[in-house]
Amino acid sequence: MVDGLKLRESDDIQGDVIAGFKKDQMTLLFLKFEDAARARAWVKALEPQISTTRQVATFNAAFSQARKAAAGDDPKALKATWINVAFTYAGLRELAGKDPLPSAAPGSGLEAFKQGSDKRALGDTGDSSPERWLFGNGKGEPVHAVLTIASDTVQDLHATVRQQREACAAAKIVTVFQQDAATLPGSRRGKEHFGFKDGISEPGVIGFDEPDPVKAEYVKGHHGTRLIPPGEFVVGLDRVGGVPHDTPDWADNGSFQVVRRLDQDVPGFWSQVAGQLKVLKEAKVVPPEATAEWLAARLVGRWRSGTPVATCPNADRPSNALAGDDNDFGYRSDPEGFITPLFSHLRKTNPRDGLQEKPGDPPFDENPVMDRRRIIRRGAPYGAPFDPASEGPGGPDEKRGLLFVCYQSDLVQQFEFIQRAWIDSPDFPPNRNNRPGPDGMVGAAGKLNYETPGKTTQLALTQFVVTEGSVYAFVPSLRLLRLLGDGRLTDKPPTAIRPTDAFLPVPGMQRDNRKSWYWAYGTGSDGGSVCRTLSIADGDEHTDVRERPDRPLSTWPCYAGVTKVDAILPVPDEQRINGRSRFWLFHTVEGRQVYRLISIADGAETGLPPEQAGRVDRPDRALSAWGSFSGMQQVDAFLPVPDMQRQAGKSYYWVFHTLMGSQVYRLISIADGTAHQDVIERGDRGLDLWRSLTGITRVDEFLAVPDMQLINGMSLFWVFHQDKYRIIVIRDGRGHEDQITVEDRPLTMWPSLTA
Repeated sequence: MVDGLKLRESDDIQGDVIAGFKKDQMTLLFLKFEDAARARAWVKALEPQISTTRQVATFNAAFSQARKAAAGDDPKALKATWINVAFTYAGLRELAGKDPLPSAAPGSGLEAFKQGSDKRALGDTGDSSPERWLFGNGKGEPVHAVLTIASDTVQDLHATVRQQREACAAAKIVTVFQQDAATLPGSRRGKEHFGFKDGISEPGVIGFDEPDPVKAEYVKGHHGTRLIPPGEFVVGLDRVGGVPHDTPDWADNGSFQVVRRLDQDVPGFWSQVAGQLKVLKEAKVVPPEATAEWLAARLVGRWRSGTPVATCPNADRPSNALAGDDNDFGYRSDPEGFITPLFSHLRKTNPRDGLQEKPGDPPFDENPVMDRRRIIRRGAPYGAPFDPASEGPGGPDEKRGLLFVCYQSDLVQQFEFIQRAWIDSPDFPPNRNNRPGPDGMVGAAGKLNYETPGKTTQLALTQFVVTEGSVYAFVPSLRLLRLLGDGRLTDKPPTAIRPTDAFLPVPGMQRDNRKSWYWAYGTGSDGGSVCRTLSIADGDEHTDVRERPDRPLSTWPCYAGVTKVDAILPVPDEQRINGRSRFWLFHTVEGRQVYRLISIADGAETGLPPEQAGRVDRPDRALSAWGSFSGMQQVDAFLPVPDMQRQAGKSYYWVFHTLMGSQVYRLISIADGTAHQDVIERGDRGLDLWRSLTGITRVDEFLAVPDMQLINGMSLFWVFHQDKYRIIVIRDGRGHEDQITVEDRPLTMWPSLTA
């Protein structure tokens, strides 16, 4: 093995991601789990059959050597069948028995994975709408797993597919859909259905592919193929520019997979190419001898053989497309798109060295701008071929297309960015007087602007490629696969994660024997939402103790349907009335925050049955029921104005909430009485008006220091933010002067929250 190519030795990364199966025959099984326990047993039995990077890389190297020795013919004696598996978000949840991603940042790749491809805005409208998909449509049978089987021969493929389907049936796993794909025969080998060589522009991977001894940023023997850090394709490894991953530890050595069934209208493509060629000839902007092949090559960016238009603009020259040379080109000398149009498929999906912010600007460097958008593709054609330019058994109306498969570490920044911001955007490249239009080969229908010196000619194309199914899945490491067989995501010992989403003061147990008891809501060691009981002692040290083990929210009826508590607010005039206290509980349902009214009995921590201790007094309502919450979408925390509680029948609160991605606060009042009329007393302001919150962009929760309220004209509060806390003081009086009394400390200083 070449020194430094450690990834070739990996027995933890599944084989198709970096090494690539590269087989003539492939089948994908889209699977649904009916019984989680049996599915886990199936995963255990499947794990030893999974092909690793080491196995695939070793075979591929031997195959390549044998092929060279046979003057380009495939070696008949070398054959193999490979298997890989991936799981959707729903599939991981079934296997782990809990939410594998309890928090996913808005706009992140994890959020995209959690939502699934049918929920993403990727131009899948009209005939491509998810409701028309054959799989992954979000309405029919859910997909929990994608099993990839690839082989050198049809016989071996069919035998393995049959074995795997039988194993699935025995585990009560339903095959939702089976998608077969295969290399096209004869002269079409290595090409897709439109007739063009495919899979040429794959990136190299640092640590897997050998670098060129002269230009270390390129793959040896493949001029123009850039080497990309492996973390762009495999989670947990080095990324471009050292950008960290936002993924959980269990995702390391895994990859996010996109699978799309793309139907290709081959007759329509060639018919429209011929029609638009007439438009260009009438405008006299193309050579008189230009053919449909000539224009089609410009829509693609390559000729049929794979020869780039950028290097051979006048005619296809297959002899120039020698191995390793058909990727050695760029667009820096053609910024206007006079040679390779700006709407060409190659230029849209990888602008290489020719992307400018606006005409006249210097092009962006490929590292890091382009390198961060690369994906690894592993697709194959499906269906009978049809090509009017050569022989073929398939009729024009038969189903055919591309089974698109790609791998990346960030669905949003890689696949979705390419699809949304480049392929489907008519305004990419940006800031042109005449918008280039969408991708001329695979993009949405639209107007294309064909640029020639001094003249722009508009073309009109309908859509040739229709999405007929799509799935986002995660390809786990072999290590994670073994854990999933046991229903786990990690083998690390459980550690408590701070439950500071909200605090509820336990009724009847405040300042009782110099201790105050609270329920703390947050995320437990297993990733699920829990309620923890803790106590805080009076005195300078304020010793805190974890009094009860974590319990899932589902154990109490008052939390029915609550997956995460966002905030708690005691009803000011209904504390300890007839042995019960009432609270407004704020939580999120399907992305929208709501609130309910609950009541807690005195003595709830002394052994009362859950149905007596806590109950729902009024079911969930929308935030709009609060007049003082006008314009709010998400309540984050409440801070009672200490000297303005139950004053003249009203209680005042500062309400911290998120507005357009930033946290702000407002002052509201709540009146005593059955209606609890609420009013905005002062509108939204920024956190920078609080001296005591300097350096904080988002407050998670406030907690009153129990024995330091209204003492000598001031009150103390703990302020929790991320993995830190501080103590602030608020003085009585009109100005409510505030300041920090104890600077930020790590949350590990609270044993009750982190032990």
